[in-house]
Amino acid sequence: MSLLSNVIEHNQQFVESKSYQPFITTKFPDKRMVVITCMDARLTESLPRAMNLRNGDAKIIKNAGALVSHPFGSIMRSIIVAVYELGAEEIFVVGHYECGMTGLNAQNVLDKARERGVSSDMIDTLEHAGIDLERFLTGFDHVQDSVLNSVNVIRKHPPLPKNLPVHGLIIHPETGHLDVVADGYEALAVEA
Repeated sequence: MSLLSNVIEHNQQFVESKSYQPFITTKFPDKRMVVITCMDARLTESLPRAMNLRNGDAKIIKNAGALVSHPFGSIMRSIIVAVYELGAEEIFVVGHYECGMTGLNAQNVLDKARERGVSSDMIDTLEHAGIDLERFLTGFDHVQDSVLNSVNVIRKHPPLPKNLPVHGLIIHPETGHLDVVADGYEALAVEA
């Protein structure tokens, strides 16, 4: 049985047994918060539990490395929508130790793409079109610096309110322990 068939079969049972009922909520985050975090599979269930979040409590946005890498990319658009359309009042950027983006090397990624059938001509075409694949596919050296950079991009974003607390945390993927690296309340007090 294929993975897709397995998913669809499970889904039919999930719907028929009404297993979805405990998860029914609205589109508005009950705790009025947005969490930007990494897509790492170790955080799927542990991060919400470590932060005392249940279904419906927060808007959770995931990508590789919990990065806000472009001030007008999809992550920032999602944050702006969450603040103005869904009532979010605080932002939490949560990176994690042992992140796969730490030390990510663009050349290694491109070599693996070639091994999977992407032609060198295609890669060259993208680079000649002005796509900086080296920058696009490079990670970071230290998770703390990455979290602080993302926090600063959000804090300084022109359409966001200046009184929006933006926090930076790092979670240990095994224990769930959270380290605060940027306290949004303190930053607002300093600016006041």
